[in-house]
Formats: sequence, C-alpha cells, structure tokens
Amino acid sequence: MVFGAASALLVGLLVAAAPSGPPAAHLVSEKQMLLQASRTSLRAVDVARVTAAVPAPTLVAVGDIACPPGATPTTTTCRQATTASYAASLKPTWVLPLGDLQYEKGSLDGFRNSYDKSWGALKSITKPVVGNHEYLTPGAAGFYGYFSTVDKRGYYVFQVGGWRVYVLNSNCDKMDCGTENLWFNQQLRDHPAACTLMAMHHPRYSSGLEHGSSAIPRPFWRTAYQHRVDVALAGHDHDYERFRRMDGDGVHRAKGIVSFVSGTGGKSLYHVGQRRPYSRYFQARRFGVLKLTLGAGTWSWNYRTTGGTSLDSGTNGCV
Repeated sequence: MVFGAASALLVGLLVAAAPSGPPAAHLVSEKQMLLQASRTSLRAVDVARVTAAVPAPTLVAVGDIACPPGATPTTTTCRQATTASYAASLKPTWVLPLGDLQYEKGSLDGFRNSYDKSWGALKSITKPVVGNHEYLTPGAAGFYGYFSTVDKRGYYVFQVGGWRVYVLNSNCDKMDCGTENLWFNQQLRDHPAACTLMAMHHPRYSSGLEHGSSAIPRPFWRTAYQHRVDVALAGHDHDYERFRRMDGDGVHRAKGIVSFVSGTGGKSLYHVGQRRPYSRYFQARRFGVLKLTLGAGTWSWNYRTTGGTSLDSGTNGCV
C-alpha cells in the first residue's frame, strides 16, 4: 500500500535523525513515530475518500417558461410542468431560469398561478434572470414581488463551489446598463476566480429566426472577455444553441467565451434562421434543459430533452 510505504519511509528518516540514547527509549520513540505516521496515513485516506465522494455542483439553466394561467398545454406549447418535473429529476444544486419566466406580462398573479405551480417547486434553489416580458408589468414588479429576495436592480453575483456566477440584467431600455457594466467590471477585477459564468436574457449570438443575435449585451461581453469569463448563458430565442469560444465582437478566440442559448423551458418553440458563424449545435424541435457541471478548473454541459435524451454534451477547461 502506498501510504504504508510512506509511513515506513517517514519512520526510517525520523529514526535516523533521532538522538542516541538507551535502546528502550529508541523503541518507545519508534513506536510513537509509527503510530503517528499511521494516523497521518489514515487521515490522508479519509480526506481522499471524502473528496472523491463529493460531486461537483450542477446548474440547470433554461428560459422562456410559463404560459399565462389557464392556458391549455399542447405538444408544442405550455410545457412548463414537464420541463419543471424533468429539471427536478436532475437534482441540481441551483436552477438558473434565463428570463421570460412568466408570459405574457410577468404579472404577480401570473407568477403565482402558473409559474409557481410548475417551477415553483424549485424556488428555494432558484437564481432567476429577469427578461423583457417581465418588464411588460411596469418595473418588473411581478418578478420582484415573486422573487422577493432578488436585488431590485436585477443583477447580482453568487458562488457555486469555486465558480463565481454573475446574473445580469440585459433590459437596457429599462435600466442603466452603463452603471451595471461598471459594477460587473469592478466585481471581476476585485474578485478574480479560476472559473466564471455569466447569465442574462438576451443572447449576444443566436441563429434563431425570431430574434437572433443582439448587440445589447456587447458591452458586458467585452468586459467579460477582458477578464476571461468562461461561459455565457441566455434565453430569448425559444431554441437551444451552442457556440464556440468568441469575444464580444464575433471573433473566435482561443480564450474566448463559450455561449449557449437555452430557451426551451416550455412556452413554445421557435425556428432556425440563418446559422451564425461558429454555431456548433442548434435544435428547436424538442423542449428540454441545459445541465452544467461546474468542477475545479473544468466544466461540462449536457442538453437533455424532457424525455431524457442527451442531444449535445461535452467537457471544457476554464480559461
């Protein structure tokens, strides 16, 4: 056994270095050192076992979720109960809903009588993103009323294992995104992390026909690229898409940001438009959720349909 050999070597070195004395004293000293070395080896084994037993934290991320109260589910609309049930079955550490959580206007009544009856079961582990439909109720009052502990600016940061996760508000026609970006830059500068993720509603890059790529998040992306953010999440287009590493100006970079659109949370499904450069995977035919596993210096993704089929998965290192 490796630890046994290490213990014997340690004892040998300590004995060799010990001062001379009566034989009995040597024997007592050797025994004490052997016991101590054994205890040290056992502690090392215990630490290794505990470390191996603790799984990396996981996130489930998806947006564009709940139909208005009373709407009838069909095969292509209002599937929020199905996506919520499947998300719960994955037993995530955190849930990251990517905006447009309650249609059409994000009213408090809507949240209480539709969203809450499906995704509300995961509310205690939810870190929500505010979308444009939430602002169809002035000030997104329904969103902030339902998620009463969320910062009323709509942007904040939280820790997931060794990762820092930034939730941003990309509704820049409703709030001061310049001030938000200054906050984002300062946070990234003052709290560097080995691995970082950012989430917002509007995608910087998207091949979706209905919305497509948005220039709104470009300042956030430029800040994020400067500070080596690893992953970007968004919704808005009701489809799933993954892009290669890019900067905020559409250039593929070796140390760029891997981005995902995950908007298949239940409301409806959209269509593919012209495929954007560096798009690696796209689908708009099946509802599902994106599961991210956030490890130490590494991360993996797995987009799964509500039927349990894995459509797109892989592993990457942090930059």
